[in-house]
Amino acid sequence: MVSVGRAGRLFLLVLALVFLGYTSPVFTHGAKAVSTSVITINGEIRYQTIDGFGFSEAFGRAASMHQASAAAQQQMLNLLFSPSDGAGFTILRNIINSDASSIEPNSPGSPGAPPQYVWDGSDSSQVWLSQQAQSYGVRQFFADAWSAPGFMKTNGDQANGGTLCGAPGATPCSTGDWRQAYANYLTHYIQDYQSVGINITNIDFVNEPNLATSYSSMVMTPAQTADFVKVLGPTLAAAHLRTRITCCDAEGWDLAPGYTSAIINDPVANRYVGVISSHGYTAAPTTPLAADGKPVWESEWADFNPWDPAWDDGSAASGFTWAQRIYTALTDANVSAFFYWWGVNTSYTNSGLLHLNVASNTVDVSSRFWAFANYSRFIRPGAIRIGDTTSDSNLETTAFKNRDGSTIIVVLNTANTAITTSVVLQNVHSALVIPYLTNASNNTTMQAPFVIHGGVFSTTVPARSLITYQIR
Repeated sequence: MVSVGRAGRLFLLVLALVFLGYTSPVFTHGAKAVSTSVITINGEIRYQTIDGFGFSEAFGRAASMHQASAAAQQQMLNLLFSPSDGAGFTILRNIINSDASSIEPNSPGSPGAPPQYVWDGSDSSQVWLSQQAQSYGVRQFFADAWSAPGFMKTNGDQANGGTLCGAPGATPCSTGDWRQAYANYLTHYIQDYQSVGINITNIDFVNEPNLATSYSSMVMTPAQTADFVKVLGPTLAAAHLRTRITCCDAEGWDLAPGYTSAIINDPVANRYVGVISSHGYTAAPTTPLAADGKPVWESEWADFNPWDPAWDDGSAASGFTWAQRIYTALTDANVSAFFYWWGVNTSYTNSGLLHLNVASNTVDVSSRFWAFANYSRFIRPGAIRIGDTTSDSNLETTAFKNRDGSTIIVVLNTANTAITTSVVLQNVHSALVIPYLTNASNNTTMQAPFVIHGGVFSTTVPARSLITYQIR
């Protein structure tokens, strides 16, 4: 039997894929191809490590998915979690309920009284969704509390703001200091999930702490968050839990520095916080946060206008807009994770990447979902962002090295015309290139693969399009 060797096997794979009908925009390749611009990728230049991409199904959305028909359910799960057909999301953000459905719905009477924990094994169907995510290989679960239970707060309500009783500067509570009881509550929540085989990898005790809203919310100053970390950290350690405290989910990048500074400048709090987190609402992630080397997560962001699935209509909801936001967050803010708000929404707004019509059990898919897929399906947890430069300012490029040795290059053409560019690979192993195209006509659609030699290939990126090149 004659051995065809590695190069031969790659060539046969390319022929087979082309025979199966994978199409391509104007892709040319080879060291002698003529291009009008150059992208240079350097595998020796390294930036942040990527933890992943994620979303939440808080406030009953997990239950809506669970109650959908079997066919709709499977469609949503595949779209969200499949690394071959869907977006391949790798972080699920769950809410730690603080209302009557929480694990401690009733006050024990005082902070030192034995807590009356209740665990129903469902947690508003978030256990089910977490287990489904696990079946696709997801291993990161981010538990986030919008508020402590009302009986632990200065306003006696899990909604409408209020502060954790006992926090420095808070109005004294007649029932006493609930900080340790709240730390115990969060620890027990993690242990409840452990009991059903789910490892909570990240936990936050507050969400958008500057806001008092009519729904679950708790107001905390930067100093108060740093103070509570020094209670929660030792409590988790005493329970032998390695869950990373993630803090503090500020409303936007303009508010995050105050909370980040309070953590970083307190040596004890700094020791216990593993991840710095912020949302993108009041200001987008466009600059690095001074995080003392900790990973930074953009942990929630969305558009809340009426449903708009378009790729490039100039709106804040379009897929093109979100492709640019992800690019900027990764390259300018050096984030290690990027989240949308809901993966699936049941109201007809842009707050979800997918829309579930509960009455008909049908699922609509937005183009911003596919913008995410061009990043999240291919850039896997543990990937490292590597050096990239481009001579054409219309091309927004990022590059990553995965743990499996593959290199991922994502290119967004912001121009209204196609751009031909040479891609030069330095210190990058390369043989087979598989492009995936997203634009008004393609949804992370695989194009014709090709084998390259000499570490250079030329490619034409269609106007207003996003292409991911998987190189292995």
